[in-house]
Parts: sequence; structure tokens; C-alpha cells
Amino acid sequence: MKEVITIRLGAELQVELDDLCEQLGRTRSEVVRDALRRQLSLMRFERTRRRIIPFAEARGYLTDEDVFLDVS
Repeated sequence: MKEVITIRLGAELQVELDDLCEQLGRTRSEVVRDALRRQLSLMRFERTRRRIIPFAEARGYLTDEDVFLDVS
């Protein structure tokens, strides 16, 4: 079952959203749902990354490049 939520946007953000919807040929709901999914995914990734950094550093992975060099 889908729920309806209401959000308030400032005039400038609403214009940007409407312009984007027009460019993409998508509804406001579609664009906002996609943006929310992406943001939640990014937040989960960052939370996981923060939790594993101490373990990675203990194994000598100090930068993203260290990981990239090891896996490529």
C-alpha cells in the first residue's frame, strides 16, 4: 500500500523540480521518489563506510586508491 506524504518546497526549488520533470518527461512523484532512493542509498553507504574504516585502516587501506590498486 502506498502512502501519501506532503512536503513543502520553496519557490526556487519547485521551479527547478518542475523544469527537471519537464526535461525528463517524468512526474514530480517519480523524480522525488528517485531522489529519495538515491539519498537513502548514499546515506547507507556512508554509514557502512564509516563502520568499516577502522578495519580497513588496520589492514593498511588508508585511501580509496589503496583499495582500487588492490582490487584492480
